[in-house]
Amino acid sequence: MVSQSKLTTGSVTGKEIYQKISHNIQQVIKGQSTAIRNLLAGFASNGHVLLEDYPGTGKTTLAKALAYSIDADFKRIQFTPDLLPSDIVGISIFDQQHHSFQFHQGPIFANIVLVDEINRASPRTQSALLEAMAEFQVSVDGQIRKLQDLFFVIATQNPVGSHGTYPLPEAQMDRFALQFSLGYVSPEDEMKILSEPTQNYALNNIKPCISLQEAIALKQQVEQVRVSEIMKRYIVDLVNATRTAEGVQLGSSPRGSLALMKVAQALALFDGCEFVTPEHIQELAALVIGHRLVMQPQARFSGQTAVEVVQDIVKTIPVPV
Repeated sequence: MVSQSKLTTGSVTGKEIYQKISHNIQQVIKGQSTAIRNLLAGFASNGHVLLEDYPGTGKTTLAKALAYSIDADFKRIQFTPDLLPSDIVGISIFDQQHHSFQFHQGPIFANIVLVDEINRASPRTQSALLEAMAEFQVSVDGQIRKLQDLFFVIATQNPVGSHGTYPLPEAQMDRFALQFSLGYVSPEDEMKILSEPTQNYALNNIKPCISLQEAIALKQQVEQVRVSEIMKRYIVDLVNATRTAEGVQLGSSPRGSLALMKVAQALALFDGCEFVTPEHIQELAALVIGHRLVMQPQARFSGQTAVEVVQDIVKTIPVPV
């Protein structure tokens, strides 16, 4: 029997905080409990999340529901072809009164940043996120400016409508801890959506259920979840197998191993466990590793996907006992 976690944020366990946020989000997002669990795992593990799905499936609403559930600074950036890097990180403007340049922060200086349709902006603008997402800082005018202690990027993109889009390069994809889709809800849940107040009305009525300090403490608790040497080896074996898998041109980097371990720690905390189990790793493997792989052209033409490769690897690599 799995022991219950004694890790707490004050008098509240990490599991209870997760349940509070999840319940708050489910007031707006119906039938997406798995997507909410994955999003919160990325959030709590200090990673970033890429949501890719068809228009109208609730990507932006899900991101906003999380942001509104936390008493934190939230900014949304709508990526467009004419967006410039300075529109994201900020710009220095000459102040005639003080005869000096004053830096005006861009929307990246927030706790939770929603980047809508990330592939609509040019590679030059996309690159403005690289340093921020990896090092939690930006370099402007030769100065390094630190971002918030809590900094989380949720990006969205549509898998259809390639006109006017710029595919994300491998380096950008590697910055995301997870990539997943929401998918369509069941007919029953869709009936609930039609029977309740409009989504925008419900979203605007969401109130913060945890403070910024609780959110930061939750991230700290995730780091305390134990990962045995056996589980670390299991993670390394899974990631290493992608580098020699058939049909894969470029396997996952060690950053993928680190992300898989951290997100698995978050899931373990949500489940009230003191340690990571193989089930936590298996649940996340395809979401954490899949988007980091580059498939060979012939594999893509034959319909083979990176997610399928990871799923096959999970089935073949022996589970530690």
